[in-house]
Amino acid sequence: MDTESTYSGYSYYSGRSRGSHRHGERSRDHHKSRSKDGSRSEKSVTINAPPAEPLLGDSSVLGEEVQDDNWGETTTAVTGTSEHSLSQEDIVRITKDLEDSVGLDCRRYFTLTLAVVLGLLVFLTPLAFLALPHLLWPDKLLVCGTACEGLFISVAFKLLILLLAVWALFFRAPRAGLPRVFVFRALLAVLVLLFVVSYWLFYGVRILDSQDEHYQGIVQYAVSLVDALLFIHYLAIVLLELRQLQPAFSVCVTRSTDGETRHYNLGQLTIQRAALAIIENYYRDFSVHNPALLTASKSRAAKHLASLKVYNVDGPENNAATGLAHSQSRAMIAAAARRRDASHNELYYEEAEHERRVRKRKARLVVAVEEAFTHIKRMQEEEQKKAPGDVMDPREAAQAIFPSMARSLQKYLRTTRQQHCHSMESIQQHLAFCITNNMTPKAFLESYLTPGPTLQYGRERWLARQWTLVSEASVTSGLKEGTIFLLKCIDFSLVVTAKRIPYIQLSEEFIDPKSHKFVLRLQSETSV
Repeated sequence: MDTESTYSGYSYYSGRSRGSHRHGERSRDHHKSRSKDGSRSEKSVTINAPPAEPLLGDSSVLGEEVQDDNWGETTTAVTGTSEHSLSQEDIVRITKDLEDSVGLDCRRYFTLTLAVVLGLLVFLTPLAFLALPHLLWPDKLLVCGTACEGLFISVAFKLLILLLAVWALFFRAPRAGLPRVFVFRALLAVLVLLFVVSYWLFYGVRILDSQDEHYQGIVQYAVSLVDALLFIHYLAIVLLELRQLQPAFSVCVTRSTDGETRHYNLGQLTIQRAALAIIENYYRDFSVHNPALLTASKSRAAKHLASLKVYNVDGPENNAATGLAHSQSRAMIAAAARRRDASHNELYYEEAEHERRVRKRKARLVVAVEEAFTHIKRMQEEEQKKAPGDVMDPREAAQAIFPSMARSLQKYLRTTRQQHCHSMESIQQHLAFCITNNMTPKAFLESYLTPGPTLQYGRERWLARQWTLVSEASVTSGLKEGTIFLLKCIDFSLVVTAKRIPYIQLSEEFIDPKSHKFVLRLQSETSV
């Protein structure tokens, strides 16, 4: 039986510092040897290094199958020097991330600059149409009557409505950077530019050159421009927002590592826009990617491959020796095949043992958390009688009770291979949040007992700076029946398959209410 013990935060950190001085050199050598073997098969989930220290310290032991129950006292801690050291791979990765971020920022600012310039051209053109006659030939203009002055009010309000509509539709924070330009938005921009240029050409030829004296006609010309711009904005709403609302395709999204699958209905979207919608749904619906859960199957397969021996029977020996070696190799292969056939028993007992350990750790964790929350309730009742200067805030209360549950929580997270998903700082913040909002121990444990969606965890644990879209078709083309594309991340990829929603034909059948009449049939053999 394991003995549970509580320890303060001071003793925890002091133990880490003493262990780091004793075993610093040995832990570095051990970490180097493990990183050479498993750097390709077990990568980190995140691209950016997490700012908070992991709960369990060394992340290189994520895939160990057999773990010591007293790991809290025997595990070598990572020193401060090793945490802040950078390898050559880290420097190359950081440099690549900086280059990508600079390119994305330049593209974003360039697009925003073009949008602002086009918007100013659109809104200043009607005002210029009205102001240029007064500046160039004011003496030749006829007096603007009441109808003409009423058109000024119409232009003012229509420009205000257009300004608010453009701000609501176009000037929004970008959600992502796409590999290609948005086709419909580019077409609308070109349409607006051609439209304004054509109006300027007509204005220059028919009004500026001839110096038209009828100012009311000039005002009506400006009003027609504003009306046309409002209609173009309505067209933009239809193409950019309304067209994609009606579901047209059912996409199947499968994660390549563990096979987790979700299905979504999408409208008439291009491949890159569909990829953006899928990534947004992925962060909300998929559970966080945990590569530590895949190491057990990898180690089991490697162990079976290591037990299989192959002998060279084509050597220069005589025929008798060759035949003997051949028979021995066949016997070894047959023995390995028998062991492979019995591997399902080993898998069964391993899973049963793992489930038993998980239930055991979970029971201890639930008891420890309930006792800690009971202590918090007693503290709250006692704090009401103390002076205001002695009252503890939720953060201090969380730090006070955290050592009593830290050991049980660490063991449970290590057993379920979730230790890299939760840092000590994040657990204390969640504990303070639960205390502040008067939440129960069950509500506190739900985040650790049940793996939640990806967004539940810290951004440094799952956020990928860049996704790669792999598609045989052009990413600006629309979804079609059987379209397949991949969304690659650093550790896994999402395989997306699109199927068109079938056309449904409904028929109607009328039933007369008077036809609901029945007759009771009596037989002589029955008792009725």
